Amino acid sequence: MHDNYIKRKPTKKIRVGDIFIGGDAPITVQSMTNTDTRDAASTIEQIKRLEEAGCDIVRVAVPDNEAAAAIAKIKKAISIPLVADIHFDYRLALASMENGADKIRLNPGNIGGRDRVKAVVEQAKQRGIPIRIGVNSGSVEKPILEKYGGVTPEGMVESALNHAAILEDFDFDNIVFSIKASSVPMTIAAYRLMSEKSRYPLHIGVTEAGTINRGTIKSSVGLGCLLAEGIGDTIRVSLTGDPVEEVRVGLEILKSLGLMTGGIDFVSCPTCGRCQVDLIRIANEVEEKLRPLKKNIKVAVMGCAVNGPGEAREADIGIAGGKGEVLLFKKGKVVRKIPQEMAVEELLREIENDF
Repeated sequence: MHDNYIKRKPTKKIRVGDIFIGGDAPITVQSMTNTDTRDAASTIEQIKRLEEAGCDIVRVAVPDNEAAAAIAKIKKAISIPLVADIHFDYRLALASMENGADKIRLNPGNIGGRDRVKAVVEQAKQRGIPIRIGVNSGSVEKPILEKYGGVTPEGMVESALNHAAILEDFDFDNIVFSIKASSVPMTIAAYRLMSEKSRYPLHIGVTEAGTINRGTIKSSVGLGCLLAEGIGDTIRVSLTGDPVEEVRVGLEILKSLGLMTGGIDFVSCPTCGRCQVDLIRIANEVEEKLRPLKKNIKVAVMGCAVNGPGEAREADIGIAGGKGEVLLFKKGKVVRKIPQEMAVEELLREIENDF
């Protein structure tokens, strides 16, 4: 496997519910619901879809007491750890923890005096709940902006470390950092710098990355660069759309770098003038139908018999297009011919029966 090429930077290992972030723990994929948290039923429904897609950790916005109260109901119905996203009001952090949140996202510098921070820290300590300090390029404090003449990676890192110092004063070090910008180069620079300055685990992401197409590209480039350097312990792909897409993209980013193994590895060729079957339709259909399968195999859909079986030799099973028919191959060896219109179902049947 190619995963030996990437050496992860050592970070502190932190527990979130029943999984870990940092240290030797696998890199986890997170998402955030876009339902109204107060509507527990639709939030639960969305989280169940996220779980099915392979999401490891889910975050919900907690804008008021009603949302904090809904956490109790949501927690009972889901099986992955839940993060409560808090801004400004420390009482919402307290209520969320009481109601079963596994982790809090909160910037201690924004919730008022030391006594408030102390109240949050004491409850978090008592329950073993970590706090993620999340600095976005849009939320850097005024004095730091003035010091650096605007938003800079150095300023974002300083802001996060200042927030952490408030918690450390109370002897709390169950901390995760995120420092996201909507600019990919700035995000990369900020996380590189933080990785040098701190051993706390890093939640990486490009914030407000955009719609599914553009956001997938920005996130893949930003997260791919960092992960390839060994930076990042948990990832969130921010997309404007169904959060299930965030999870799919996150998992593909990890798989492409060999940082996650297992599940179906699907490869298909770009097609060229030699292709005489409707490969694009076949590839899309196969990919969609393979999605729910929990099998550790590599499946290839190739356009022509010239290169197909050879190029996809490491694949466990695949098809290569001929003229109005496809060749079924296993481990690079051609097994038989299948008429084009039967290609998808025959391939899926073989996968079901043989793997």
